[in-house]
Amino acid sequence: MGEHLTVGRVAELAGVSVRTLHHYDEIGLVRPSERTASGYRAYAAGDVERLREVLAYRRLGFGLREIAALVDDPATDAVAHLHRLRGLLLDQRDRAGAMVTAIDNELEARAMGIRTSPEDQLKVFGAQLYETIGSAYPATRRTEPRIAARVWEALGDARTVLNVGAGTGNYEPPDREVTAVEPSAVMRAQRPAGAAPCVAARAERLPFADQSFDAAMAFSTVHHWHDPIAGLREMRRVARRVVVFTHDASATGWLHRFWLSRDYLPEVAGLVTGRPPVERLADAVGGRLEPVLIPWDCADGFFEAYWRRPEAYLEEEVRRAMSVWIRVGPQAEQRAVDRLRADLSSGRWAERNRELLALDAAELGLRLLVA
Repeated sequence: MGEHLTVGRVAELAGVSVRTLHHYDEIGLVRPSERTASGYRAYAAGDVERLREVLAYRRLGFGLREIAALVDDPATDAVAHLHRLRGLLLDQRDRAGAMVTAIDNELEARAMGIRTSPEDQLKVFGAQLYETIGSAYPATRRTEPRIAARVWEALGDARTVLNVGAGTGNYEPPDREVTAVEPSAVMRAQRPAGAAPCVAARAERLPFADQSFDAAMAFSTVHHWHDPIAGLREMRRVARRVVVFTHDASATGWLHRFWLSRDYLPEVAGLVTGRPPVERLADAVGGRLEPVLIPWDCADGFFEAYWRRPEAYLEEEVRRAMSVWIRVGPQAEQRAVDRLRADLSSGRWAERNRELLALDAAELGLRLLVA
């Protein structure tokens, strides 16, 4: 058999139970390539390498389905996984260090009889939202080719493209010279090997000279920016064309049209209060708005994507890749999930949304802003 490790030895070295290794084998996550003469599992070097990656992602908080998608990615080899894990671990270390420092500062202040303000108390948790949801992206957030085609067509003849708020780079056009901008270290670490070079920066302060690019694009990210209008004007400054995929969050455009926010998660209305309407965003850069329909089998798991597949919203990993659920809080999330589950079981959801079942695509307020 060559040099192999028994399941017991692997469990001892890795600090996990034999039962855990058996489970990984049963679900196809890490299957030992050999068996001993007595029929016991035996792990070769390649098996151990895969297990190391699985355990590292697991201890970073990834779910098993997310991990399977990561380790089975044909575009990512062992070295790329190590670079990605190193980035995630360094980011986790930095965030933990920042939290310790903030807590130490508050303890010192309280020892002197000083009460910190509510704003300062929350700053310890004030990392970018994507630092929380970013680890769930690989499992459910993928490029939807029909929507990507609309975005790439809107880029026109642009050869150089700046992708602002790029995340993991799902919608970056493969046939153009792309430069990415992404503030989240978690998201940057998950960009695949061979992806466009990525700069750590924010939309509101792009580190590029005027008219550096033929086009600047942003996909489903404007609602996370501190100042969307400033970010759009920066995109206009550095590029001659601007293409933004966003949504109309008004009552007619989204809130009352989409059954999930209308019937189960009314808290969404509070998330968009004070946000510039999509028409104002377009006016800020002299752009036009085009509706984008969502196919019923949309491959990208954004908030509205499962409009004809309501069972998907019951899955934890699906919700974790959507910022809305993080922002409304666990109580609203649990209530919404419980009600949806009950309505799906009773048939009430199907009765209330019967007209959707015959649609191949739905207009739920998604917009393409082109300037």
